[in-house]
Parts: sequence; C-alpha cells; structure tokens
Amino acid sequence: MESSMEPGARPEQRVLAHTGYGRRRKLATPATQEAGAIRVGVTGKTGSGKTTVTALVAMACASRGLRTLAVDTDVSPNLGISLGLSQAAVDQAREVPRALVAGWGGGAVTTDQLVTSFGTTTPSGVTLLHAMRVSDDPGGCWCPAHASSRGLLAAALDGEADVALLDLEAGLDHLERSSGTVAHTDLLLIVMEPSRKSSVTAERMFTMATRHGIERVALVGNKGRQLDPVTFHDAARGFGIPLAGIVPDDPGIVEADRAGAGISLGDGPVLAGINEVLDSFL
Repeated sequence: MESSMEPGARPEQRVLAHTGYGRRRKLATPATQEAGAIRVGVTGKTGSGKTTVTALVAMACASRGLRTLAVDTDVSPNLGISLGLSQAAVDQAREVPRALVAGWGGGAVTTDQLVTSFGTTTPSGVTLLHAMRVSDDPGGCWCPAHASSRGLLAAALDGEADVALLDLEAGLDHLERSSGTVAHTDLLLIVMEPSRKSSVTAERMFTMATRHGIERVALVGNKGRQLDPVTFHDAARGFGIPLAGIVPDDPGIVEADRAGAGISLGDGPVLAGINEVLDSFL
C-alpha cells in the first residue's frame, strides 16, 4: 500500500500513516480527559526500555506544562535516576505507606498532603512517588505493595496531577500480580524493542491485559533503527492494537544509563517519537 505521507517523512511516520494507527487516534477516552488526571501504566519485557520510556513520557508531559506524577512500583526503584535524581536521593526517598494509602488515614490525610509528604520533585519537573522497595522486605508476597499502587491510582491523583504514569515491574508475572493496579489505569502502554523475544512477551502481555478487562492497550516501539518501524507495525497489526509511537535508538540515552545519570529528551528524533506517544492519548 502506498503511503500518503510526504516523501521526506520519517519511516515510522509513513508506517503509522498507512496502517491507520498512531497519533490521530486518541487512546484515552473523552470522559477521562474531561475528568482530570489521565492514568497511564507502562510495562514491557526486561531490557525493553520500559523505565526509559516512562521517564521520557513523563518529562515530555512536564515540558508541556502538565502536572505530572510518576509512580515507581519496582522493588529496586530506579525511575528517579532516569528523571535526573542522584542515587542517594532515590535511596532516601520515602515510600508511601500501604496503610496510609489503603485507608487514607481515616480521612486525616488529604491527597495533596500525601503528595507533598511522600513525593520527590525531580529536576525534570516530574513528581516521583515510590510504592515499594526491596530493602523493606527481602522476601514474601508483594501484594501489599501493589495495594499501595492501586490506592494511589484509585484515589490520590485527582486534583493533584494532569497525567499519572505508573512504571510497572518488567515481566509477565509482575503484570499478573499487579493486574488490579493496572485495572485502575486509563491506558496500558506495552514497550517493545525490535526483537522476536520482545515481540512474544508483548503479545503475551496484551493477552493477559485483555483477560483482566483492560480495554485500552497500545504498543510503543523502542530502540528503533532504520528498518525497525516495519517490525513494530507488524507486531501492532498482529495484536490488533494501536502503535502509539516509536522511540529511536539513541547513544546518549545508552551512555546516560551506563553512567547512572538522568536522560534527556533533546530536540531531535527522540523528542519527536515521544511526542507521537503523547499525542496518542493527550
């Protein structure tokens, strides 16, 4: 099929144009947009770049003037690093107590007090909340921590954020355990890198999300190179879900991750790819 895009358009733009996926289809419902905070869960296979994509989307939202809240549900939290915090600052950040979130302190704690008390303002302008941490309980079930995440999404965000991003732990087992958490999101983004293994995992995640009644799911291609848009397009078409956008491979992000430093949106292809993702649900 011939594309209707201009000849100079990027490959991923041409793919999105002739598949009917992408920026023109709003993945969050109009009712959600009118109500306030849009809740977006982000998942993916280990190594797919899930946390990187979460950080980039969060930073892009903040750069548009949106009040942006990012919730790190990883037992070894590192979203803050990508958002520009030092390791020491991440280690010192307070975890939101499960009892406080689940019961809201008997009504004694307001949502703005919770964000003020437990949120960490990052250099990117994103407010970060930690829902769990492995050092607090080296063994046992993490269901209570997921209950904290559910509470945050279900009750804490209206009035305190325009966009809330939930960085889920990587892998299928964590998605299964956090399904109740994900059920409170308006949109689930599945991050996929251009590999067969990542594609298989993404498909399984989509199947699991569907089984748990999550209606709005989209694919985000990450680490894309010249021919990879076709791979991402084929995967999205095979799953029957929209391709929200493609984030190109970027040496600067790789180097920042290697050094344990914050990542940058820049003003080139990465920003363009992330803007595609944002435009799919904002």
